[in-house]
Amino acid sequence: MTATLVIGNKNYSSWSLRPWLLLRHHGIAFEEVRLPLDTPEFHERIAVLSPTGRVPALRVDGEVICDSLAICEYANERWLGGRGWPDDRTVRALARSAAAEMHSGFAALRNQLPMNCRRQPRSRHWDVAVDRDIARIQCLWQELRGRFGEDGEFLCGRFGIVDAMFAPVCMRFHGYGVPLNVAGQAYADAILALPAMREWLAAASAESERVEADEC
Repeated sequence: MTATLVIGNKNYSSWSLRPWLLLRHHGIAFEEVRLPLDTPEFHERIAVLSPTGRVPALRVDGEVICDSLAICEYANERWLGGRGWPDDRTVRALARSAAAEMHSGFAALRNQLPMNCRRQPRSRHWDVAVDRDIARIQCLWQELRGRFGEDGEFLCGRFGIVDAMFAPVCMRFHGYGVPLNVAGQAYADAILALPAMREWLAAASAESERVEADEC
């Protein structure tokens, strides 16, 4: 049975990007339902498609799995044979810790630098709270890459769930012109160069919906 992934705008929906990127990168077949955020269409259809009233939601075998990390975990167990996480138990635990920190933290970054795939760097407009988030994220990246990234371009070598969780951050750093250290820039470039990521960005560029944040 083909799975259906319900997502928001590709330009703005960071939560939708995470499971979409993981599934597409690994060649998992799914149908896509895109609901533009904060529109009458979204409010009319979302209650039927997602019990939480939010995106993303994965509909498969008569069930609905909500939340980006839960969907990634489901995909890892059902389709990826565990490849979404590192094989080594300790590395896997540290990757999960980083993914969980991203999932629940960095509120200042989320609020002041919302994802906007079309955005090009302009004047800086974030505060010291965002600077602290940026520093912590780069510290996480550098530690994981330095210790476990020798077998590939991603945080623990091969692309996995932890990278899907940080992909929207790479988009934020790119769109807002956040200065990165050498390791951080190399990692962000690797994420942005993924064929699946480039596919997402092309679709985001073609979207017609715009919000006030486009002018910020």
